[in-house]
Amino acid sequence: MDVSKMNPIAVSLKVAMICIVALFVRIEGLANLPISLANSSKTASCAAPENRQFDFWVGDWDSFYVDSPAIQVARTRVDLILDGCVLQEDYEGANGLRGQSFTVYDASRNVWHQSWVTNRGQLLVIEGKLKLGEMLLSGVDHAANGESLVRGTWKPADGGVRETAVTSTDGGKTWNPWFDLLFRPHTELAKSNAAVAGNARNIPIHDDQKIVAELDTQYQAAVKKNDAATMDRLLADDFVLVTGFGKAYTKADLVNDARGGHVVYEHQEDTAQTVRVWGNTAVVTAKLWEKGTDNGKSFDYTVWFSDTYVRTLAGWRYVFGQSSLPLPHTP
Repeated sequence: MDVSKMNPIAVSLKVAMICIVALFVRIEGLANLPISLANSSKTASCAAPENRQFDFWVGDWDSFYVDSPAIQVARTRVDLILDGCVLQEDYEGANGLRGQSFTVYDASRNVWHQSWVTNRGQLLVIEGKLKLGEMLLSGVDHAANGESLVRGTWKPADGGVRETAVTSTDGGKTWNPWFDLLFRPHTELAKSNAAVAGNARNIPIHDDQKIVAELDTQYQAAVKKNDAATMDRLLADDFVLVTGFGKAYTKADLVNDARGGHVVYEHQEDTAQTVRVWGNTAVVTAKLWEKGTDNGKSFDYTVWFSDTYVRTLAGWRYVFGQSSLPLPHTP
């Protein structure tokens, strides 16, 4: 187009319009620039290799105790949130315990920090570093008797993740086992659970008998050692025990007694154990010998008992117990 032949006013208007359009383009570009820079900053803020050290824990997991691989303890989901800067854990225990933890790498101090909270008002704060391929975090459990030191270790294992925790009540001089968990991909167990829930009648009864017999033996061993954690894991939340004297105990009663440690057992073994399975219910009958001291007072007696277990999607749970009066002493 020959601009020289155009009306001067039209030329001026056209030039002005071109300048306005150019100005808008420039303003829009400037407006978008900080957003792009901000996004880049967010991405870069947690892109350091240290921020990715704990990514092996991210996943949808089913949790099991290492020494009881047939018993599911919880469903655990670990997700990367906040632009990949934070690991969020969502824990749903088979015993009703629910909790969440938030784990972040604090670059200013070169440490990993984790805060854990539960639906039972528990709080645990632990910190540490990756050492030899294992994430090691430790702290103080103020809710425990006195102040107990806690140390947790996470490491890749068997296609999943293994988390081991120990505690110390003497300032770290000695350490006692707390729990030992194995996280397996949820898709694995989902098939197993479907088989248990939908095809329970097709599972060989003798397999269930072995599992329930082992669980009941584990429970008696936990009582003998005042192992409150194992008792809490095996007992259903609405568990009830009725003794031959007519007294009833709840799960909280038994677990708190174990934590108190006022009963010291010399013997807590059963004999003549029989397991009967009817679908999703199993009853254990056995003769139990208990001997020890309760607040320093000696006891020594034998009772017959019946323990009822119910199959759930998380495995068998001990729901009801009943014992006889002490049997007459025999030579």
